[in-house]
Amino acid sequence: MLAWLAYLTVAVVWGSTYFAIALGLASFTPYGMVAARFSVAAVLALALGRLRGEAWPPWREVFHLMVVGALLLGGSNALVSYAELHVSTGLVAVLAALVPLWLAVFSLAMEPLGPKGWAGIALGIAGVAVLVWPSGGLRIHPGGLVAMVAAPLIWAWGTLHGKHFVHGGGLMTNVGLQMLTAALIGLAVAPLSGGFLRGPVTPKALWAIGYLILFGSLLAFSAYIYLAKAWPPAKMGTYAYLNPLVAVLLGSLILHEAFGLREILGMTIILAAVALVQLRQKPASRAVPSEP
Repeated sequence: MLAWLAYLTVAVVWGSTYFAIALGLASFTPYGMVAARFSVAAVLALALGRLRGEAWPPWREVFHLMVVGALLLGGSNALVSYAELHVSTGLVAVLAALVPLWLAVFSLAMEPLGPKGWAGIALGIAGVAVLVWPSGGLRIHPGGLVAMVAAPLIWAWGTLHGKHFVHGGGLMTNVGLQMLTAALIGLAVAPLSGGFLRGPVTPKALWAIGYLILFGSLLAFSAYIYLAKAWPPAKMGTYAYLNPLVAVLLGSLILHEAFGLREILGMTIILAAVALVQLRQKPASRAVPSEP
């Protein structure tokens, strides 16, 4: 039950962060946002881990946590932010939906998926394309496209690296170390890639960063790290199909964006795809902590 709660948290919260990232990028550069977001989130996560009395991970695993933080947050997350500045949002969402595919490919030898699972992954990508593909033409920038192709691959690799090499330490402590690594990368790279700011820091941008810190990072990223240990990779990765679904629903409810037959069809395909993968996969047999 706890794993399902973590899955729903990742699907819903990260689906809502599309808006916050867009607002933040109006004021911050991609790596400026990485530095601001994860500096604060790292301090809060490490403090929370200390208050909970969590164990510190073995020193040999601290290195692997730094690798995961660099790949997921300092690498993939920043690349997605960069891509959102230069590539149509719909195309970004479709390419982000390749995460389950890469997770399945990279874990093929240890956890084969089977025909029904592969069909679900293909159907999920198709459903996201139907749901969010731009109707007014694509906005494509070579650098943004390369970044968005690389981002899901790096995210999947980092996820599996943590799954296989990190077994000790408390959840919030481990998350805090990963975020600290990302923050240091942001602080180092931002001055070399356009600085920290793209424009005046507005109240909306600060609200967006705050939302990303509390919900996108502390809540959802912690849930994701827990889920990566609890479920097989492809089953866990189907959250990437639900993120754009949630974003479209929120856009319709809050921003009164268009919601018609195409959106209904895309959502139906996505839900069918998630069901195919979820019902095909059995939970991993290795025990996981009983609390996040």
